[in-house]
Amino acid sequence: MAHDVTDLRDRTKKFALRIIKLYQSLPKSGEAQVIGKQVLRSGASVGAQYREACRAKSPADFVNMMGGSLKELDETAYWLELLVESEIVPAAKLTDLQKETDELTAIFVSSINTSKRNNQK
Repeated sequence: MAHDVTDLRDRTKKFALRIIKLYQSLPKSGEAQVIGKQVLRSGASVGAQYREACRAKSPADFVNMMGGSLKELDETAYWLELLVESEIVPAAKLTDLQKETDELTAIFVSSINTSKRNNQK
């Protein structure tokens, strides 16, 4: 399990760094910067919230904190979609980042469900 935790900690940090690079590459127009700040905030929060979940004091606390990470991932997906659909960023440029968002979402959902299953009364 510890190996998986380390891998996911690294993966969520790499995700945040990719989000930072995306933000740095955005046009300086008002709308790009507004959306960019939103995706920067939510995308960088995923790993921070995951680290907090790793220090949870109970299974219920873990599920709650993982839910926070999942919320941030979902919000990040939304902002990435807006960047593409508003034609601020070409779709091809965000394909890999959107795929990583989807994969992390699936991992977090699975982790939450497993924790809930393992801790049912």
